[in-house]
Amino acid sequence: MRKTAFTTTLAALLAFLPLTSLAQDLAITHAEAWTMAGADGGKISDATVIVRNGRIVSVTAAGAVPQGATVIDAAGRMVTPGLMNGATQLGLVETGAAQETNDKTSTNTTLGASFDIQYALNNNSVLLPVARADGLTRAVSYPGAAGIAPFMGQAATIHLTETGDILEKPQAALYVQIGSATLSAAGGSRSAQWQLLRNALTEAGRYKPGLPDEPISRLDAEALQKVLKGQLLVILTQRESDIRQAIALAKDFRLRVAVMGADEAWRCADALAAAKIPVILDPMDNLPISFDQIGARLDNAALLGKAGVTMSFYASGNTIYLSYDAGEAMREVAGMAVANGLPYADGLAAMTIGPAAIFGLSDHYGTLAKDQDADIVIWDGDPLEPGTYPWKVFVQGQEASLETRQTLLRDRYIRPTGLPPVYQK
Repeated sequence: MRKTAFTTTLAALLAFLPLTSLAQDLAITHAEAWTMAGADGGKISDATVIVRNGRIVSVTAAGAVPQGATVIDAAGRMVTPGLMNGATQLGLVETGAAQETNDKTSTNTTLGASFDIQYALNNNSVLLPVARADGLTRAVSYPGAAGIAPFMGQAATIHLTETGDILEKPQAALYVQIGSATLSAAGGSRSAQWQLLRNALTEAGRYKPGLPDEPISRLDAEALQKVLKGQLLVILTQRESDIRQAIALAKDFRLRVAVMGADEAWRCADALAAAKIPVILDPMDNLPISFDQIGARLDNAALLGKAGVTMSFYASGNTIYLSYDAGEAMREVAGMAVANGLPYADGLAAMTIGPAAIFGLSDHYGTLAKDQDADIVIWDGDPLEPGTYPWKVFVQGQEASLETRQTLLRDRYIRPTGLPPVYQK
């Protein structure tokens, strides 16, 4: 009876432990490991990657395999950290045309800086397995717009685990949008957009609990006070003049600022580097969709990298790739950046250590190094080539399924070899 009771109690306790605490030791051998933890990508040939309890123990050339470890022979395949997309709406948008599956935007005029998308994240989105099966293990999910210009709201970083809550870091950054796309909401002038933002920061600095909600609400004041205390402020803007205004804003208010979009960032790359302001960009942008983007060019990333600007990549595709194929599309635009002059290692960095540094995850993610989360991808080729896909994906040391709704549909309807062709008229 005692043995049964003990066994039952032990099983109940184990059920509440994280999956990674039950993971077997893992050894990935004969890998071409791009650790991202050194110069030129920290490449180690014939590497052995040791994982224990969901964390990386070591990455060494021809390293010894611990007794009892599960061994996976990479057979010379390229191995990288799990990738991170710097701008998605994963977990917020399922079907763009169905409003009930679209939680990225709020028209509630009482919510500006305080609009927070974390409460809407859908752990069961069918788009998450697609992204994960393409090597994405982390992402930023950011809001579309809030009810008060120029604010978009609070973003979160997500961890693409197979089970449990995908929310990793709530309120990872406050987003605002400046430029022609949102002029009407601010009265028709980008000067008004900057004035509204500066005034809101000033009023938030003066705000104290108990004061009337004028000219700024309590919720927005509290949200902006976090920015004044060091929360990242991401400014979505394109034009050089607006990027220079972002640099000035960071200096005047002593803020942590990143610029997103930034099609004309190459024109002020040295100023961004000097101010230590990172850029989140889509290297595929090379057409002037608006007058703000007349200076768009395919070597934007290369020029920023040469100046020493920290970067993170994403793919927009007119917002389609913010949710759909977020992993594959990001790798494609990274390949375009490299094809247009960005060093190869820098292209990988913009999908790993770059976003990790920008969004404050570097203490546990971004490299294949000791004590980092074992988010690892073994590729069947060069990840910057469109025809390459993951051979295996690990999230915190656990091998993730590469099965998606698309693969299930493929397997259901594909015509088995040897059967006669479908009747044709």
